[in-house]
Amino acid sequence: MLQLSLLTLLVFTCVINSRCIFKLAVIVFLSLWFRSLVGNLDLMEFSEPGIFNYSTLLLSEKQDALYVGAREAIFELSKKNVTVRNNKVQWTVADKAMRMCTLKGKSKERECLNYIRVLQVVDDEQLYVCGTHAFQPQCDYLNLADFSLKGQPEDGRGKCSFDPSQSFTTVMVDGELYSGTAYNFLGSEPIISRYSPYQPLLRTEYSTSWLNGDFVFADVVRERRNRADGEDDKIYYFFTEVSVEYEFFGKLLIPRVARVCKGDLGGQRTLQKKWTSFLKAKLVCSMPELNFVFNVVHDVFILKGTDWRDTVIYGVFTSQWGNVGLSAVCAYNMTVVEDVFSKGKYMQKATVEQSHTKWVRYNGITPSPRPGACINNLMRQQNMSSSLHLPDKTLQFVKDHPLLEDPVLPIGNGPRLIAKDVNYTQIVVERVTALDRNIYDVIFTGTDKGVVHKSVVFEEGVHIVEEIQLLKTSEPIKTLLLSSETRSLYAGSDSSVVQSPTAFCGRYPSCDDCVLARDPYCAWDPHTAACVNIVDAPSQRLRYLTINHCFLFCFVVSGRLVRDYQRVTVKPGSSAELPCLVQSNLAQVMWKSNGSVLTEASRFHLIGENGLLIYSVAPEDQGQYECWSVEWAPAAGKNFSRLLAGYVLSLDLPPRPPHQTGHVTTTQESTSTHAAEGNGMTDRVPLTSDHAPPSFTATVIFTPPPQTDSSLTPPSSSTIKFQPKQHLPPSVNAPRPDKDPAAEYLQHNNSTALLFLFLLFFLLFLAALAYNCYMQYLPAPCLRVRAALLGNHKSAHQPEYRACEGGLMEASATDKINMTEQPTQNGSQSTQNLRALRDTGYETEPECGNGRIPSHSFGDDSPSQQKPFDVDCESQSIQFADADENYC
Repeated sequence: MLQLSLLTLLVFTCVINSRCIFKLAVIVFLSLWFRSLVGNLDLMEFSEPGIFNYSTLLLSEKQDALYVGAREAIFELSKKNVTVRNNKVQWTVADKAMRMCTLKGKSKERECLNYIRVLQVVDDEQLYVCGTHAFQPQCDYLNLADFSLKGQPEDGRGKCSFDPSQSFTTVMVDGELYSGTAYNFLGSEPIISRYSPYQPLLRTEYSTSWLNGDFVFADVVRERRNRADGEDDKIYYFFTEVSVEYEFFGKLLIPRVARVCKGDLGGQRTLQKKWTSFLKAKLVCSMPELNFVFNVVHDVFILKGTDWRDTVIYGVFTSQWGNVGLSAVCAYNMTVVEDVFSKGKYMQKATVEQSHTKWVRYNGITPSPRPGACINNLMRQQNMSSSLHLPDKTLQFVKDHPLLEDPVLPIGNGPRLIAKDVNYTQIVVERVTALDRNIYDVIFTGTDKGVVHKSVVFEEGVHIVEEIQLLKTSEPIKTLLLSSETRSLYAGSDSSVVQSPTAFCGRYPSCDDCVLARDPYCAWDPHTAACVNIVDAPSQRLRYLTINHCFLFCFVVSGRLVRDYQRVTVKPGSSAELPCLVQSNLAQVMWKSNGSVLTEASRFHLIGENGLLIYSVAPEDQGQYECWSVEWAPAAGKNFSRLLAGYVLSLDLPPRPPHQTGHVTTTQESTSTHAAEGNGMTDRVPLTSDHAPPSFTATVIFTPPPQTDSSLTPPSSSTIKFQPKQHLPPSVNAPRPDKDPAAEYLQHNNSTALLFLFLLFFLLFLAALAYNCYMQYLPAPCLRVRAALLGNHKSAHQPEYRACEGGLMEASATDKINMTEQPTQNGSQSTQNLRALRDTGYETEPECGNGRIPSHSFGDDSPSQQKPFDVDCESQSIQFADADENYC
C-alpha cells in the first residue's frame, strides 16, 4: 500500500527523467523485500484440490473446532491448527436440480452447484446447514457424532440466498434462525424472517418501504435479566438499501440498522405473522469537515460488554462512488442506537403533485404504546403481555411508518479510522487489557487484496499497528473470525482458510521497537531480552515486563542507540539505494548526510517510505548517511528519535592510466584528494576526510589526456580550490586515483548536448528570419534592410517605400523639380500628375500589396485613366461647407 504512492510518483517522473528505469527497479526490489518480511509469518493454511469458496466459517468453542462451509463440502478443522482436518462431508446437487438450473439460464460449472452458506449451532449434537443447491436453497441437520447429514432436506427459501454471489446474513438465537436474505429467485424480495420449531414463521411486510437492500450482518444484544423496564432481547440487522427520503439524480444508497424484538409474535388482526417491532434508521459515517459521506456498509461487528450499555458497534464503510478509493471504520455506542429507536421521530409518505412519493417527517400524534417498541413492564401493567395484544392503531402506524428520521451518529461524530487506496471487506474487534491496566479495542480489518490491518484505539486516536498479508494471492477476504481462547484470527476466501496469531511480538528485535509498536498484546521481557506476548509470559514474571509507553526503561536496557554503519561502494555516475524500514506507522523518517538533514529539495536524492535513493552519485555525495525514526512519545511528552540504519557511501574510482599527466598537490600527504571533474561540476563541492584540519586546502591541477573531440576537452590549466567537508569516516582517507577520460565524459555529456541543441536552434532561427525577410513577409524595417542589401536597382524606389509606410504617397523628387522650374510650361501636366497622385476615391492610402508600390501613369491624359471621384478645382467651385479648401 505504502509503495503504491511512491511508484506512482516515479512513473510520473519517468516522463521527464531518463533514469526512471533504475528507480522503478529499486522500488520493485524494496516492495519484494517488504513482501518477504511480511510473508515470513507463522501462518497456517487449509485447502483441498478441486474445492473452492471457503466463505462460511463457524467457530465452536465447546467442540474445539472450526467448521468450514465450501462448495459442495463441509469440513471440521482443528481450532488450534486449521491444517488438521478432522471430518468432511460432501453435499452435491442431484441431476434433476442441475437440469432445472441450467434451463433457467445459469452456469452448470459455476452457479448450478451447492454453495454452503449457513452454518449455525443448534445444540451440542448437531448443526443447521443450508446451501444454494442450484438456485433451489435447501437446509438440513448435520450430526456431529458421525459428521453426516440427516438426509431430510427442508425448503431453504428465506433462510439462504438463491444466488451464491448474493449477500445475506443469519444468526441462531436460542434455537431460532433469524435471517436476512432474498425470498425469490430474482432476488427482488428481501425479507427479515424468523424460523422456529416452536412458533410460526414471522417475516417483514412485502413492501419496498420496509426493505430494499443487501444484508451484511445480524446479531443479538441481550438485555439484563434484572432490567428495570423488563424489555426483551433485540436482534439488529445491518444492510445497505436505496434511499427513499433523499432526492438524487441516481439511486442513492444509504446504510441502515434495523431492529426486531426476540419475543415478537406478530399482530392479532393487523400484521398477522408479520413483525410488529420492525423499525429501521440511518447509519451515519461521514467527514463533516469535508462534507464527504461513506454510504455503503460492508461488514459490522458488535463488541459486546458485560452490560448492553457498554456494547460498541464497529462497521467498515466505503463510498458509493468507487473512484474515491477510501475506506472508513466508524463506531457507535449502543445507547445512541437505543435512543434513536425509543425516542426518534417517524417518517411518512407524502404524495407530491399526485405522481411523486416523498418521505417527510411525521408531525402528528404518535399512538400509545409507542409503535415498534418491545413489550416492557409498563405494557404488561396495561394487560399487553405480547404483541398479539397491541391495539390495531399502533400496529397500523408501524406498518405505515417503518422508517425513523433521526440518524445514528458515530462516536466522535466521524470515522475512527480512514484508509486510502484500501477497500475493507471484513472487520472483527477484540477488547484487550494491557499491562498498564488500560483497556484497548484492537481492530482487525480485512481487505479485498488478502491483507489484514491491525489497529489499536487510543485516547489520542487510532493507528495501524501492522499490516499482515494473510492470503498468498490478491483476493478478497470474505469471512473473518476471532478466537480469544486460541488468540487466533481465521480468514476465509475463495481459495483457502488461513489461521494467524493476533500478535507477532517476536518481530520486534529491540526494546524500543517493542514498546513503540504500541501493541497491547506485546511487552518487553528484560530477562530474555525479547518481545513476548503477555499471555504467553509466566505470571511470576509479568511484573518484570515493560509496560507500554515506558521509554526510559528501554533506554537503560538497550544501551545501544548507534548501530554499525554499512559500507556501500558505487561507481561514479551510477545510483545508490540505502534501505531503511520503519516499524512504527506513527514515526517519520529523517535522513542525515554528514550531520545535515536531507530534504526533498535536493534533486539528486529521493526520500521514500522504505529507503533513500541517490542517483548520479558524484564525489561530494560520499560520506555518512543516517536514517532516523522520529516519533512522538506520549508518556515522555517529547519526540523520540532513534537511529535505524547508517551507511558510509564511497566511490569506486578506476585507476589512472599511465600516460595521464595530471597531478595533485596538497598540504597533507595522508589526506585523500579528488581530481577535478571539469567545468560542469564546479557547483558540487567534493568531500575530504574529517581528520583534516579546518584550514586544510587542496589545489588540483589537472592536465587531461589528448581527446579527439575538442568540445569535451577542458582548459589545459584549470585550477580548482575547495574547502573540505567534515564528518567523513576514516575509511575515506585512503589515496584515491584520478578519473579516466570515460568517467570525465560522463560528467560533461549533458552540458555539451544542451549547448549543441542551443546552437542548432539559434541557427535555425536565423535562417528562418533571413528567409522571411527576403520573401518580404516581415515589417518595413526588414524591407529597408532588404532593399539596402539587394543593390542600386532598388534605390529609386526608397521614397516610395517610405510613402507606403506612412500611408501617404508623395510625388517623386524629379516631378517636384520640374514643377518648380517650369510652372507655366508644364502646368497642365503637373496638374494631371498631382491629380493622379491624389486619386484615392474612398481610399486614403495607396495600395501597398505585399510591400510593392502600385505603378502610376504620369503621361496619359485620357479620361480612362482618371478616377470617377477626381475634383477639377479650376473648372468647379467648392459649394459645400465641409469641402476641403486646401485640397487644391
